[in-house]
Amino acid sequence: MSRNFPVRARLVPPGLAAALAAALALTGCSGPAPADAERAAEPPLGAVAVNPATASLALPLDAYQDTAEENRRMDAVQDRLTSRCMARYGFGYAAPASPPASAAAAGDRHRYLYGLADPAYAAAHGYDKDAGAPRPPKPHGPPLGDSAYTVMYGERPGVPGASGPDPRTQEEADETPSGIAVGGRPVPPGGCQREGYRKLYAPAKDSVDLLYAFGLASEAHTRAGRDSRVRAVLAKWSSCMAQGGYPGLPGPYDVQRKLGLAADPGGPRAVRAAVRDVACKREVNLVGVWAAAEAAYQQRLIEEHAETLALYARQRAQRFRLAAALA
Repeated sequence: MSRNFPVRARLVPPGLAAALAAALALTGCSGPAPADAERAAEPPLGAVAVNPATASLALPLDAYQDTAEENRRMDAVQDRLTSRCMARYGFGYAAPASPPASAAAAGDRHRYLYGLADPAYAAAHGYDKDAGAPRPPKPHGPPLGDSAYTVMYGERPGVPGASGPDPRTQEEADETPSGIAVGGRPVPPGGCQREGYRKLYAPAKDSVDLLYAFGLASEAHTRAGRDSRVRAVLAKWSSCMAQGGYPGLPGPYDVQRKLGLAADPGGPRAVRAAVRDVACKREVNLVGVWAAAEAAYQQRLIEEHAETLALYARQRAQRFRLAAALA
């Protein structure tokens, strides 16, 4: 029996920088104002750029995170490893092509880290992040028969969740039977999809979690959002918004929700709010101050986690060498 299954979400989030911006937007300026002890521990700021374009921002932890194009390349490598695994069981498998990264994502990894910041985009599209960009259809993989499905996902069709153990690393997987066999051959724990991921991102027991640097960046963003200097500039931004007819906005991540713009983020009301939002950011240099604070907190975390980050960097370089070998 042949089944045409939709492609499951990748085990490696594509476009980590974009994901970071979306995830951090929920926590960046939340929480109470810093206490005196926290304020005393705030790191000194380096140079504070005046209204920098987000495309020009370079934060310290960027060195440990893939660009949009590198993510695409790693996706392709993971697909090749998965296909090789499927071939061991006699199944051909070609993953559907990933959609190309948008020009904005490719050239501006911090585009929405502090909310909308581009005055020209605000005037043209408001908060509509997808304006003018075609939405690619949801990819579907090739039809998989029941046996191929079991090999791919490490579970029987119609019995989701019954996939057995799921070791974190390939080294551990090599020592862990899945309890599932096809054609008399044991299936890797989690199937070929998981094996493709583990061989690329977690081959050995000392493999650093793929999202380790992402987690540090998230922590730095949260700390920066509580920094007294960022709080001060947020208060000025909020006052500027109130003077423009938008009171009660504690931070730029609250605008669409509090103003009820989500249903029509590119409509006239959204454009007016977005223009005011970006103008207020520029009036108080919100992006410049926040980015300087974030860079300082990232640098502090890099120093605190230097040993693990050094190992992560070596393993990332090994991934790139594997990608080149499989190209």
